[in-house]
Amino acid sequence: MKFDLDQEQRDFAASIDAALGAADVPGAVRAWSTGDTAAGKQVWNQLAELGVTALAVPEEHDGIGAHPVDLMVAVEALGRWCVPGPVVESIAVAPILLAGAPDAGERLAALAAGEAIATVALPPHTPRAVDAEVADVVLLAENGTVSTARPGTRHRSVDPSRGVFDVTADGASWSADTARAYEFGALATAAQLIGAGQAMLDTAVEYAKQRTQFGRVIGGYQAIKHKLADVHIALELARPLVYGAALSLADGSGDTVRDVSAAKVAASDAALLAAHSSLQTHGAIGFTSECDLSLWLLRVQALRPAWGDPTAHRRRVLEAIA
Repeated sequence: MKFDLDQEQRDFAASIDAALGAADVPGAVRAWSTGDTAAGKQVWNQLAELGVTALAVPEEHDGIGAHPVDLMVAVEALGRWCVPGPVVESIAVAPILLAGAPDAGERLAALAAGEAIATVALPPHTPRAVDAEVADVVLLAENGTVSTARPGTRHRSVDPSRGVFDVTADGASWSADTARAYEFGALATAAQLIGAGQAMLDTAVEYAKQRTQFGRVIGGYQAIKHKLADVHIALELARPLVYGAALSLADGSGDTVRDVSAAKVAASDAALLAAHSSLQTHGAIGFTSECDLSLWLLRVQALRPAWGDPTAHRRRVLEAIA
């Protein structure tokens, strides 16, 4: 079977790239790290205008009810631009968990319009909620039950723009498909990792074309070419797994658990390779706070264990094929 994005999906991704490319997203990420979320929320407003925040919300609640592949196209673009905030939790997971809430219509409509940002804790693999102090809706979900929650202790993350919080249930509870919500969280995180990996590769390629050493641009050296080519291959092999798993989530074909976990593992490994190779290409400057590459380096380190670390997902793949 041949699978590729259609022109409409490519145009959608291009529209997100155009909007975020015109914004100072790196500046918004740095400000978010210090607690100043104004610029970051402006970025979220732009996403709402593009319909990104409405993708997973059903049409009857003023959403788009988009296909999971369209959702992954958008989340990959957000990963490419390192958008701050609980991207996966608000855009991909919360719409599933809020479906059975007593006030589902109101809450889902607010998510779709970009009037609310949601975050989620879903133990055991996602025991803490990202950016719970910023979110308008905080959810705690486990074993088919969801409740509103309040944030507690904040814990430091390797990515300073991504605070994680203990949360405690403090409101009404309702039933929801928490298993499906987890699969969407894991797969959307994989899409984010693909986007971040692609951004780091593109940045490294551009840097290699400009940086000179011994009177020659470093991109002319075979060692650099091969290193970056390996990253390109890893990303190109991982990306179809993400979109293939999205198809599996949409129609129930194949083994959803196996497909999602395989995608998460491949995306995690590809993004890590991109981080290593782009940092080696840039040298020590790549990890300085003034260099935008450092934002993706930290984001990848935070996302790899999010919604299940690679070891947990490898175990799920092995169990699925045993």
